[in-house]
Amino acid sequence: MMSDASEMLAAALEQMDGIILALRAAVGPEDDDLQGKLNHNWVTRWLDDIGLPQYKSQFDEARVDGRMLHHMTVEDLLSLKVGSVLHHLSIKRAVQVLRLNRYQPNCLRRRPSDENNITPAEVAQWTNHRVMEWLRSVDLAEYAPNLRGSGVHGGLMVLEPRFNVETLALLLNIPPSKTLLRRHLGTHFTLLTGAEAGRSKQDGLENPDYSLLTATARVKPRRLSFGGFGTLRRKQPEDTSDYVCPIDVEMPKNASFQQGLPSYGQLAQMEDSEGTVRQIGVFSEEINNLTNMLQGDVFMTEVTEVDGGQGDVPV
Repeated sequence: MMSDASEMLAAALEQMDGIILALRAAVGPEDDDLQGKLNHNWVTRWLDDIGLPQYKSQFDEARVDGRMLHHMTVEDLLSLKVGSVLHHLSIKRAVQVLRLNRYQPNCLRRRPSDENNITPAEVAQWTNHRVMEWLRSVDLAEYAPNLRGSGVHGGLMVLEPRFNVETLALLLNIPPSKTLLRRHLGTHFTLLTGAEAGRSKQDGLENPDYSLLTATARVKPRRLSFGGFGTLRRKQPEDTSDYVCPIDVEMPKNASFQQGLPSYGQLAQMEDSEGTVRQIGVFSEEINNLTNMLQGDVFMTEVTEVDGGQGDVPV
């Protein structure tokens, strides 16, 4: 009886090993570490692209790479002397664009493409220089240089609810008295960023706590009280509430942004993997049952040996 159970257990373990290997092959590496491909030299060039070259020396000295960008916190940015609210939001949305494009090094668009078929997803990939080119194309060339060092890029324009045409006009130094010029900018800005972004920005305007995003607003460092130190001690590594761009930040619902989602083939592969996981669960249960049987057989053998050596045990 015990030898049969042992053979069954060995066979089940062997089969389970095969299933685990199949699961690993189907799912692939646990993490391709896509952001790890972006070294600190790439990040300093990326700061040029998003319109924040003034921070290149701090980021270079700290050797900020793609992994650090992915997990960057508000406190990290403050330690790198990035204190502007606008610049925090610029980096937040630039990191979101990288995530949407699976940290592909060449995902940002620096040059004009087909101007007649531009989607918000493409605009979100625009660099600061590309935004200035767009301003020139809509007859606002004299104001375009004002965006240098502003942190304005396509991702900020499309993805950030607080960034609206009023903020852009303010950064471009278009006087409020030039109402026709501001209306001209607003028309082109709305066409460029799309309906979904427009609704998001309108919702932001209607929020009772809304305040105009300006270049002078500063991020206030978090004050640590005695209770705060206790909170820090209790904080777990997976707590992402202080990330500049939280891992669970809401992604756009527009279909043109869905390129980073799994394809049909990947979904089928995931379904196969889920089936494999269920198989492993069944085998685990069988192995547990067999193990319990073996333990019971061993126990009974030991009792029998004891009984055989000492005679009958009185009832």
